Amino acid sequence: MPAYPRRSSRTVGGQHTDRENPDGGGRAKQAKAVIDGNRLHRDVTDTGCAMDSLLHVVCSPRATASLSLALADVFLDAYREAHPTAVVDTFNLWDGTLPAFGPTAVGARAGILAGQELGGPQEEAWAAVTETFERFAAHRHYLFSVPVWNGDMPYVLKQFIDVVSQPGLLYRPDDAARGLLTQRKAAIIRTGSGYGPTPPDGTSSPTGLEAWLRWSGMEEVRQVLLRHDPAAPEAALSYRLAENHVRELGSTF
Repeated sequence: MPAYPRRSSRTVGGQHTDRENPDGGGRAKQAKAVIDGNRLHRDVTDTGCAMDSLLHVVCSPRATASLSLALADVFLDAYREAHPTAVVDTFNLWDGTLPAFGPTAVGARAGILAGQELGGPQEEAWAAVTETFERFAAHRHYLFSVPVWNGDMPYVLKQFIDVVSQPGLLYRPDDAARGLLTQRKAAIIRTGSGYGPTPPDGTSSPTGLEAWLRWSGMEEVRQVLLRHDPAAPEAALSYRLAENHVRELGSTF
């Protein structure tokens, strides 16, 4: 097994601190209030976030053993060099803060669409959904570090997509053809084994994640894929090639 360089994760600017209503008190009512399409569009696009603001969505549970995180560190080093004033927020989907989207939240969604007032557990569930979406929407640039599980994304990333893809938040309830996260762009770093050699250009075919990001409104989505047999003699070379690709991507993003 080749030895890969490891770097510690770091976040510039600290973790997300938008916690005006930690108990979720008025957030569900606010979500109901912005169900109107025109007002919704202003709420999503006029976030006041800096152009050099990036959210790194961590999808691997392997911490320092993760190749996708190792490559993400390379990307972020290059990104910070190109954007010295950038603020980077790290959202680890495995840290326990991603809310569930089960029967209570689904019921809240139905109530929101029906114009009903929410209360009790449903209000709390929708407050958590809204807060997660607000954290996601507060950035202009996105990095997803994603291990390939069974040919696709880890289930926790699908959970994240289900949580934030809500009417009245990500898209207008009367027009779901495309989401409202315009003037944004995303980079995806994917790592997996057993899928053949790394393509010469370091890219990969479209994925469900890419399709969702484009539907959400993002005009630019770029990918780098590292796929290799970690026990193969050329594994270290494959990693170095992928490292070069993500460094270039981070410096031009």
